[in-house]
Amino acid sequence: MSNDANLDLDNLSWFKASASSGSGGCLEVAFLPDGRVALRDNEDLGNPPFVVGAHQWRCFLDGASKGEFDLPA
Repeated sequence: MSNDANLDLDNLSWFKASASSGSGGCLEVAFLPDGRVALRDNEDLGNPPFVVGAHQWRCFLDGASKGEFDLPA
């Protein structure tokens, strides 16, 4: 995991969840050619994206699908 300030952001395709459409700030994701995943806040593009490996991304998605990261009540 890292903040990778040397990424070529111009050649990445960024995606965001459909639930974030029209609601302002959201987390965007880009898949890097080497298998890593970059994440960024689309309201703070001055900060470099946070980059994780493919394994970490799969583990996160698995936990999210199981509700492990739901906000506390």
